Amino acid sequence: MDLKKKIDLAAQWIAESERLVVFTGAGISTDSGLPDYRGPDGVWTRRDKGLPPKKTIPWDQVKPNQGHYIIVELMEMGKLDFLISQNVDGLHVKSGIPFEKISELHGNMYFMRCLNCGKKMTFEEAGWDKRKWGPGYRTDRVRKGQPTCPYCNGRIISSIVNFGDPLPEDELYEAIRRSENCDVFFVIGSSLVVTPAANMPGIAKQNGAKLIILNKGETPYDDVADLRFDNTIAEVLPRIMEKIRKYVETA
Repeated sequence: MDLKKKIDLAAQWIAESERLVVFTGAGISTDSGLPDYRGPDGVWTRRDKGLPPKKTIPWDQVKPNQGHYIIVELMEMGKLDFLISQNVDGLHVKSGIPFEKISELHGNMYFMRCLNCGKKMTFEEAGWDKRKWGPGYRTDRVRKGQPTCPYCNGRIISSIVNFGDPLPEDELYEAIRRSENCDVFFVIGSSLVVTPAANMPGIAKQNGAKLIILNKGETPYDDVADLRFDNTIAEVLPRIMEKIRKYVETA
């Protein structure tokens, strides 16, 4: 199937879907100036080649790109049921996705969370000064006098999930539930190798969803995907969205 036909078919499935789940990895943020990890010029790819990491813009200057805003548009159309992301860059929330529409399985660098009540809050809302108390990771030693949750007085930690940390149970459960119930599962910019997040496409597929993968580079799900785009996001996603708009306008 040529690229145009695949784009048309992806747009048709998404336009006709009732429970679309989008799953994003680091690839969606490369057009914002952030490197991915396992792409052709990713962090791990360069490391394995003995190359130094690419220079990137400061984190506080990073802004959402067209890909992020296309997902917001799908939500505003009433097409997006849920978004699952592996990214900690916070760009989906910055672009306008509310917390109730997203599971940030690996956390968000701009937010803390309470281990007791599960509430998310900015570092400012928590009264957490990183210069005094450090990054607030789960594995950090609890220090006398450090801020506690303003809602329940529980322990607050950075929402970022480091290697070896458990994923947030509530967000993982919601991601699994939405994956089980979706009719179209659209992967954008992920190599799908970091579990348990990468199990979601398989859960969706096993429960009858159509699986669309848009990723430059191989994934473990390529053989079972209903549509597979080995292209950059900028090449394909805007064209899919253009077709979706036309389907919705004529519906």
